[in-house]
Amino acid sequence: MNVIEQAANTLKNSKYAMAFTGAGISVESGVPPFRGSENSVWNNYDPQCLDISYFHRYPAESWKAIKEIFYNFMNKDIKPNAAHYALAELEKQGIIKCVVTQNIDVLHQQAGSKNVYEFHGTTGHCSCPKGHVVDAEKVDLNNLPPHCPKCGEILKPDFIFFGEGIPQEAFNNSFDAAKRCDVCLVIGSTCEVTPAAMVPIEAKRSGATIIEINPMKSAITDRYTDIYIAQKAGEAMTEILSAMKS
Repeated sequence: MNVIEQAANTLKNSKYAMAFTGAGISVESGVPPFRGSENSVWNNYDPQCLDISYFHRYPAESWKAIKEIFYNFMNKDIKPNAAHYALAELEKQGIIKCVVTQNIDVLHQQAGSKNVYEFHGTTGHCSCPKGHVVDAEKVDLNNLPPHCPKCGEILKPDFIFFGEGIPQEAFNNSFDAAKRCDVCLVIGSTCEVTPAAMVPIEAKRSGATIIEINPMKSAITDRYTDIYIAQKAGEAMTEILSAMKS
């Protein structure tokens, strides 16, 4: 039995499977990673632009970079790929109970996944200091920084800046799922960024089988992973879905 068949059988026999996804799953959709390659975001931008203290001091300058990195680019032809759709299909089948993602690109939801815990927040909406939430598509980015249409305060994207904590609800839901699951499918994460990287480790400590899909080994592969598939996410997930049907 090869690793694809092992993964397919493990998922089919699971009672509560979850997925944990990182930048690697979205790279196949054309989203550049923040680190680790020539086209990574921090090779072209100063990380200071996403520091929360810098944002409060220089919101216009920060928003200029935010608009270029996340909104101008994301408004192009960035679509979910086969791996996103496969996870959505497994959720429909009742196998994948939730997706914990380190990504902020909303591609899981666009593919049809309903139960998504966005560990680092989302580009999908912005909020102001008074708590008003505005859909990102309705934010006017022609005049920076954008202001809340309800109160006039400066809007901030609802993803995590350097210097900010993880959203409490996403944090709690992610670790609750990790403690509950019997299978954790790790896709496209280096598992180096904490505390997110502790989610699959918590799953393993709670008795789950770890299935990892990654072209290159991650920080958890040799120590925690039970089934390692050294392939790209879309390719591997397509093969797993096919094997589950046979």
